[in-house]
Amino acid sequence: MPGSGPFVVGLTGGVGSGKSTAAAMFAAHGVYVVDADAISHHLTATGGDALPAIADAFPGVAHNGVLDRQALRERVFAQPAERRRLEAIVHPLVRTATDDAMRSTYARQAPYVIHMVPLLFESKDYAERIDCAMLVDVDEELQVRRVSATRGVPEVTVRNIIAAQMPRRERMLRTQFIIDNQHDREALARQVDALHRVLMANAGRRFAVTGAPVGALSP
Repeated sequence: MPGSGPFVVGLTGGVGSGKSTAAAMFAAHGVYVVDADAISHHLTATGGDALPAIADAFPGVAHNGVLDRQALRERVFAQPAERRRLEAIVHPLVRTATDDAMRSTYARQAPYVIHMVPLLFESKDYAERIDCAMLVDVDEELQVRRVSATRGVPEVTVRNIIAAQMPRRERMLRTQFIIDNQHDREALARQVDALHRVLMANAGRRFAVTGAPVGALSP
């Protein structure tokens, strides 16, 4: 995708880091956000394309066509082999849906595209689809407090999820831009505003060099 379509920024971060909040702030600037997590949630909702295969592969996690997400989380994040089995079901469907979104009119008309993927660096497939990467960063204790408070997920489950993800330091070493989300919403918004100007300039430069369509280039 890089060089042949919209300028694509990969957005990632650990669970509870505030990726969705940051993405919403970028969207307010007219940026088109492709949210892999939201697509995955839709695929696993009642009537979703992934639900029948998940119900077959993990007996007891779906009841009357409704997925028990907490039961599934506890099962797969405690057992790496189970997590890989779930990913083998869901990831190809998410890939197809995100590809469609990247080719949409919304993507072509936006100043640039943010592709929000929790496991961006863990997947070579996703890394090859972006022009640069951006990390929303917080420390582990804040991750645990946020997820436990806002989603009602037990602390042990949150720590299992964190342990299954790439270590914080390694994510920081692989990214081009880091957003520090340890503080309040206003601090986050200031960083998003500044980064938006930088990304607009990079998208414009790519357009000037390659002629690749990146949408309107004025903020």
